[in-house]
Amino acid sequence: MMKYLLVIGFAGILFSSAANHVSAPPSRKGQGDPQKKQLTQKKQQQQKKVDPAQRWADSVFNTLTPDERIAQLIMIRVHSNLGQDHVNAVIKDIKENKVGGMVTFQGGPGRQANLVNYYQSISKVPMLVAVDGEWGLGMRLDSVISFPRNLMLGAIQDSTLIYEIGKAIGKQCIRQGIQYNFAPVVDVNNNPQNPVINDRSFGEDKYQVARLGVAMVKGMQDQGIMACAKHFPGHGDTDVDSHAELPTISKSLAELDSLELYPFQRVIDAGVASVMIAHLNVPAIDPSSKKPTSISYETVTNLLQKKMGFDGIIVTDALEMKGISNYYKNGNESLMSLLAGNDLMELPSTSKGSIEAIKEAIKKGVISREEVNRRVKKVLIAKYKVGLANWKPIDPNNIVNDLNQDVMPLRQRISEEAITLLKNDNRLIPFSATTTNRKTAVIAVGADGTNTFVQAVKGINPNVDSYIFTSNQGESQIPAIVQRLKNNYQNIIISVHNYSRRPARNYGLSNAQRMLVNQLQHEMPAAVVMFGNPYAMRYFCDANTMVAAYEDDSTTHRVAAEIIFGRLRAKGKLPVTVCENYHFGDGIVSAEITPAHLATVTPESVGMNSKILARIDSLAGDMMAKGAAPGCQVLAMKDGKIVYNKSLGYYDYSRTERVTSDAIYDLASVTKVCATTVSIMRLYDEGKINLDGTLGDYLPWVRGSNKAGLKIRDILLHQAGLVAYIPFYKDVLMANGYPDTALFRQEQDSAHTLRVAENMYMVPSYVDTMYKKILDSKLGPSNNYVYSDNDFIFLGKIVEQLSGKTLDRYAKDNFYTPLGMYTTGFQPRERFGVEQLVPTEREHTFRIQWIRGDVHDPGAAMFGGVSGHAGLFSNAHDLAIMMQMLLNGGNFNSVKYIKPSTIELFNQYQSKVSRRGYGFDKPEKDNASRKEPYPCKSASPQTFGHTGFTGTCVWVDPKYNLVFIFLSNRVCPNGENNRLLQLNVRGKMMQTLYDAMGI
Repeated sequence: MMKYLLVIGFAGILFSSAANHVSAPPSRKGQGDPQKKQLTQKKQQQQKKVDPAQRWADSVFNTLTPDERIAQLIMIRVHSNLGQDHVNAVIKDIKENKVGGMVTFQGGPGRQANLVNYYQSISKVPMLVAVDGEWGLGMRLDSVISFPRNLMLGAIQDSTLIYEIGKAIGKQCIRQGIQYNFAPVVDVNNNPQNPVINDRSFGEDKYQVARLGVAMVKGMQDQGIMACAKHFPGHGDTDVDSHAELPTISKSLAELDSLELYPFQRVIDAGVASVMIAHLNVPAIDPSSKKPTSISYETVTNLLQKKMGFDGIIVTDALEMKGISNYYKNGNESLMSLLAGNDLMELPSTSKGSIEAIKEAIKKGVISREEVNRRVKKVLIAKYKVGLANWKPIDPNNIVNDLNQDVMPLRQRISEEAITLLKNDNRLIPFSATTTNRKTAVIAVGADGTNTFVQAVKGINPNVDSYIFTSNQGESQIPAIVQRLKNNYQNIIISVHNYSRRPARNYGLSNAQRMLVNQLQHEMPAAVVMFGNPYAMRYFCDANTMVAAYEDDSTTHRVAAEIIFGRLRAKGKLPVTVCENYHFGDGIVSAEITPAHLATVTPESVGMNSKILARIDSLAGDMMAKGAAPGCQVLAMKDGKIVYNKSLGYYDYSRTERVTSDAIYDLASVTKVCATTVSIMRLYDEGKINLDGTLGDYLPWVRGSNKAGLKIRDILLHQAGLVAYIPFYKDVLMANGYPDTALFRQEQDSAHTLRVAENMYMVPSYVDTMYKKILDSKLGPSNNYVYSDNDFIFLGKIVEQLSGKTLDRYAKDNFYTPLGMYTTGFQPRERFGVEQLVPTEREHTFRIQWIRGDVHDPGAAMFGGVSGHAGLFSNAHDLAIMMQMLLNGGNFNSVKYIKPSTIELFNQYQSKVSRRGYGFDKPEKDNASRKEPYPCKSASPQTFGHTGFTGTCVWVDPKYNLVFIFLSNRVCPNGENNRLLQLNVRGKMMQTLYDAMGI
C-alpha cells in the first residue's frame, strides 16, 4: 500500500508533455549542401500540404518498433479501486508491451486522475483513455452522480435535451482525461426478456432509437470526445447475455436491415467516430458455425465498412467476455478480431500474447504488415483528433464537484420530460394538494426506511397519510393492510420501489408485493407509480391509473409527486411495449397548463458560496427567537435557478403548524406589483393605456372630481397628490366598537353577499361609498412623493375598465395560470383549505377574529378581497416564477408575457423626488452612502421590487441576475409587531446573497 501511495505522490514529477512522449524524427545531415537544402525545403513544402493529423501520426509511427506499433491496437483494463497489485500489473503492461489504450472502470475520480496521469507519463505514446460511460461517469466512478439510463431517455420527445446530456457527458470525459466513450447504445430492444441490453436501450422503436442516438453522438462529439455506437449489428433481440455465452440471432438479413441496422446506419450517416462490434452469432450475416460477429470478416468488413460505408474506428466489445473467450484465448482473440477488420482490441486476455499472435500471422502472411500498419496509423490519427498530440495532465483539484456540476439540473429536466402518465381512467390525477372530503394515503411498496417520494407527497399535501410495505413483509400481512386502507381512505397512491432492473425472478418483485399492489388497486381507487424499469409494469397491467417513472432516485420521486398532484404535466411517451394495455408511444399529455417548476442547483454551480448562504438560516432563527415573526419562506435564485429555498418556523407562536413550501401567505402591498403593475404593463403593451393619460380618460365615474386630471405616470409613482390611506372600516363601527349591523351580517343572505371575513358579510353597495370617499379625499400637490394605497386602488379599477374583467380574473388569465403559479391569486379560501393559509392577525378593532385566508388589509377586505393595493396571496415559489419572468425580459418557458422595453421602462428610476419606478420600488438613489441602505447595501441601481406590510418582499437585481423572495406574517398575532423592521431581517437576508457572490 505504501508503494502505491508513493507512486501517486511522485506522479507529478513524472508528468511530461506530449512532445516528451514522442521522440523527434532523426535530424538530417548535410544541410549545408545547397542541392540537399533545396530538396529538404521541397519536402517540407510537401509536408505542409499533408493533413496535420496524418503528419503527426506518421511522425509517431516512425518512432515505434514493429511490436510497439501492434501494441497501439490494444486497450487494457484500468481500475483505481483494486489496490497495488492491479496498479503494478498495469504499469508492467504499459512499460513492457507499450499498449496504446486503457479502459477505465470502477474507482474514485481523484484516484483515477492521479493514476491516469502516471500511466500517461510512462507511456511512449499518449494512451487513448476510454470509458464505458453510457449514463455518464457515474456509471463507473464513485462520488459522481449518474444520468438516468437510456430507457428513461427514450420516453423523452425532445431530442435537444438528449443532445444536452451528450454534451454534459462529453464535458465529464474531458475533465476526467477521457477521450473515448463507449456510448451510446443504439440497439433496438425489442425483446423484453433481454438480460443485458434492456434499459440500456432507448427503446423498441428504431426511429426513436436512431433519433436519440444521433443527438447523443453529436452532443458528445461536439465536446471533442469520440462517441461509439454499439453493439453492432444489434444486441436488442437476445435473451442471452454475451458476457456469459454467445447469443444467437436467427433473423434474415432483410429483417436485420429493416430494424437492427437502421439506427447504426443513421448514426454512421451523422458522423459517429466509432462503432463497437458485439459478440453475437448471426447466421444471416456469417453462416460460419458459431462465429462471433466480433471476429467475423463478413460482419466487420463486408457489412459495416463496405456495405454501410463506415470508415471510422472499429472496436471490439470486451474480448474477455465469454461470448468470445469461450472460443479464443491467449491472444488469438485479438488476431481474429484484427483479421475481421477491427482497429482496436478491447481487453484481450493478454497483451503480450496478442502482440505475438499478430506478429506470427504477419510472418505467415495471414495478414500483411502494410494492413496492420494502416490500422495503427488510423488509430494514431484518431488520437490526434481527440487532442492527444498535446496531452496535458488531469488536474485532480475539485474534480468531483466539476464532474457533478451539470448532472442534477439535467436530471430534473429529464424527469420532467420523461415521466409518463399511461392511464388515468379513474381520474385520480391530479390529486388535490389540499384537504378534501376524499382522504388520501400513500403506500411505498418495497421501500425501506425513509422514502423521498413519500416525503415529497406529504410536502405537497401534509394531510396525506403514509405507509411502507418493505421487501421483508409477507403475504400474511396483506389482508390487515388492505382492510385498514379501505376503511380509512377514499383513494390511495401506490409507489413501487427497489425492484431489479433485470427480468430474472420477476424483476425481484416478491409475491407479496405483487399481491398487495394488485389487491389494493382492485379494492379501491388507486394510482400506481412504478419507480424503475417500465417492463415490470407487466404485473399490474389492469391498473386504472398508472405512471411510469423509470428511475428510483430522489429527483424522480419529487417530480413524480408534482405530476400526480398536477403541479407539472406528464410529457413522456412509453418507449417500449409492456403488455396489452401499455404500448410503445402511449402517454397522456395533459393539455392544461399546470404549475411551473424552477430548477434547483448548488450555489457553487452559479458562483455562490453555500456556507455564506447558510447565514440566512441564522437570521431566520434570530428573527423567530426575538419574536419578529413566527416563521417564513425564503427563496433566492441566481441565473434562473434556485440556490436557496427554505420554509422555516411555524404559522404562529403556538408552534403547532409548521411552515411548508406550500404554505400560502398574504402578500399585502406586493399585490401592487404582482397583480396591478404587471397588468398595467400588459395593457400598455397592447396600446390600451397611455402613461400621460389621466384617470378621467379611463374611469368615467372619476370625471367631474378633482381626481380626473391625475396622470397615470404620477399615480404609478405615488406622486399624484392622493392621501396615503383611508381607514374605511372606522366609518362602519358603531359606538360599541362593533360593525354596523345594517351593513354586516354573520351569515350571507340576499342583501349581504360580499365576504369580508369568516362569518362576516357586507352589503356590496357600500363599496360605492368607499370609492366616493376616495374621490372626496383631500388632494395634495403633485410631484410630492406620498406612498398611497389609493393610487393602486384606482389602477386596479383601470385594469377592470379596459379589460372587461375583474382584476383577479385578468391577472389569473394573463399571468398566474399560463405561468403555472398554482398558489397565486385573490380570495384563496375559495381554492385552498384553511390549513394551507398562514394566519396574519388576531384583529380586535374591526372584524374581531383571527384573520386566516382573508386579506389582512381591512380596506381590501371591504372591497371583497380584491383590490389593486392588497389582497393577493401566494407562496415563495410561485412569486419567484413571476419575478424571474420579469428578469427574463417578460419571457418564461418561451412564452412572452410583457415586452422587454416595457419592463425596462417601468423598472427604472422615473421620479425626481423619490426612488420609485413605475409601480416598482427601487433602492435609494444614494444607497452607497446611507447609514441604513435600502433594500440592502449591495443592491444595484437596476434592482426593482416591492415590500408588503405583513412582512413580505420581492426583489429582482438584473445586474446580478438575482431574485429574492421573503414571505412572513410579522403582524402575527396583534398587528403591532415592528421587530422585523427593527432587525432589518429582509435587508440582511438579501445582503447575504450578495455576500455569497463575493460582491
